[in-house]
Amino acid sequence: MASRSLSHPEPNQVLFEESSCVRKVILNRPHKLNSLTYEMISQILRNLEVYEKDPMVKLLILKGQGKAFCAGGDVVGMVLSINEGHWSFGASFYKKQLTLDYLLATSTKPLVSLINGIVMGGGAGLSMNSMFRVVTENTVFAMPEGQIGFFPDVGASYFLSRLPGYFGEYLGLTGARLDGKEMLACGLATHFVLSKDLLLLENALSEVASSDASTISRVISGFSSKISLKKESAYRRLETINKCFSRRTVEEILSMLENEAANGDNKWIIQAISSMKSASPTSLKIFLKLIREGRTKELKDCLIQDYTIACHMFQRTFNPDFIEGSRAKLFEKGKQPKWEPSKLELVRDDFVNQYFEKVDDADWEYLQLPARPNLAKTWESKL
Repeated sequence: MASRSLSHPEPNQVLFEESSCVRKVILNRPHKLNSLTYEMISQILRNLEVYEKDPMVKLLILKGQGKAFCAGGDVVGMVLSINEGHWSFGASFYKKQLTLDYLLATSTKPLVSLINGIVMGGGAGLSMNSMFRVVTENTVFAMPEGQIGFFPDVGASYFLSRLPGYFGEYLGLTGARLDGKEMLACGLATHFVLSKDLLLLENALSEVASSDASTISRVISGFSSKISLKKESAYRRLETINKCFSRRTVEEILSMLENEAANGDNKWIIQAISSMKSASPTSLKIFLKLIREGRTKELKDCLIQDYTIACHMFQRTFNPDFIEGSRAKLFEKGKQPKWEPSKLELVRDDFVNQYFEKVDDADWEYLQLPARPNLAKTWESKL
């Protein structure tokens, strides 16, 4: 897999444009919903280093070509590599991806993410810690990793834990989708701009000659539209979500949801229950522990923990759920995976805790992230 990815990369997977004091990073795999490859991450890292050292650069813009901003990382390629016996390539890929997420989050230059279309998984890692997160009526956000035996990662335990109440637990445990208006309402986005105005906004941002956040915000606000949530939006049910998803265990959360569903025909609750019951029980328990701990951690520590857990999954240290889930959902398209353990009550706390400990491999070490003066301060816990 490593040789295939690096020896025969698709041309122009990322485009880089310059406009006076502004630099644009454009994800350019529209046929693959801009899913991230090793080469894409490497190219962005190289250019980001140049931009940060250039005093002429005042602002960075990140966007995607086509109908997606970024649907995530190249999971299929990673799983193929692991199945060929190269789990360390998956670890190397992932280390580079998390490093990029951290450098973007702590960038010395203000970053505007123009999120028009699908943003999931690795796409959220790129954009959710941007200073400015602009969404449209086309935006669809989700972290559905539990369905393939993985977990909401790339710092999700940091940015989801800082949403109002326990809305982050709801999103991470159910993989529920949000539209752009819901993202703005809960705080995942900073601005809502109609897609028809997005190019006008981009052109206006291209003229910015300052790194002053209030100046940039005023430019974006000039193109922003007011929102109103749909009547059926789950965010309108925050009181019920808090009541259910504040429970201590996944089993208790599921039980509370089932009690609520029995009190009325609530479509969003039925969907939440169905999604949780089809996800990997191990993944659900890992994420609940992650997000609860993430509320009191810095982004850097959340990313370091993500790397440790992911390496255990790549190595299949304790169970094969990630590989099994990918096989069923991505390779065989829509089949139900056979999870190990198969039920929530069989996933003990001591089993989950092992994923948070050091990987037993002579060449393995914890994720090392560089010291950065510009610590990410985008989020504060809303609890």
